[in-house]
Amino acid sequence: MRLRRLLALAGVVAALAGCTVSPGHVTPVFRTPLPSPSAPPAVSGTAPAESFDVAVRQLDLDRDGRSLPTTVWYPEEGSGRFPVVVFSHGLGGSPSDYAALLRRWAAAGFVVAAPAYPHTSRGVREYAVLDVINQPSDASYVLGRVLDLDRRRGDPLFGRIATDRVAAAGHSAGGITTVGLFTLFRDARLDAGIVLSGNALGAGTGFRGAAAPMLFVHGERDGTVSYASGKAAYDAVPWPKAMLTFPDGDHGQTLLRDGGAPFAVLTDTTLDFLRWSLYGDAAAKARIPRDASRGDVATLDDRL
Repeated sequence: MRLRRLLALAGVVAALAGCTVSPGHVTPVFRTPLPSPSAPPAVSGTAPAESFDVAVRQLDLDRDGRSLPTTVWYPEEGSGRFPVVVFSHGLGGSPSDYAALLRRWAAAGFVVAAPAYPHTSRGVREYAVLDVINQPSDASYVLGRVLDLDRRRGDPLFGRIATDRVAAAGHSAGGITTVGLFTLFRDARLDAGIVLSGNALGAGTGFRGAAAPMLFVHGERDGTVSYASGKAAYDAVPWPKAMLTFPDGDHGQTLLRDGGAPFAVLTDTTLDFLRWSLYGDAAAKARIPRDASRGDVATLDDRL
């Protein structure tokens, strides 16, 4: 079984070689039976209305010799506790490639942690595409270390993290990593997920654990990860879900570049999804269809 998974992963990661954009341990949790197809967010409330100044810091993390330098964007000031999003980059990429999007998430009231993976990030000495299979466990480890900051006196995030409201997101191979966090390597702490230009090849579609709303985003002209494979992963999700489709969208070179209607739609839709799924903001959920339709550059399959 593991060999078949690795062979499937080998096929997809070989195709992902050009997926980048330019400008303690956590034990996997497997629960049965499969969750109910619908469930409300874990909390009910209102997301912050203001835009925060954003601070950026680096965490020097290591999981048993797997170096995981992690960039964290977070609200520099502000009262209350902020939910966490762990973000996974694509093959040959780095957290900085996604700074325009992740900074906006942080400005809206989220702590965003983005590790650089040891064998798939840009500039690493030992590049190995098959190492994607280890990245869900890396992401879980990073998430745990970031959540620990809430209890570390003197840390800028001491007492400021909503440790019970967390999401995972990622692009391309990072999208596969994210799917893995809800399937083969289920992290029970996750309340929501966002998959950008990703699929389930190598991660499987056996979604496990408590229901967690998911948002998929994909361009129909993606020449690296086919739209059909992303849609197949989306179709297999048994929980509240939505798929934002860009008919003219590519693998991310246009979609994730700051400026222009596609980026604005991506930003607004993902933000309101996070406000709803992590803050329990019903008004944000109601805005998602409007966010997606702005500029007539995308369509939304809404099953949230």
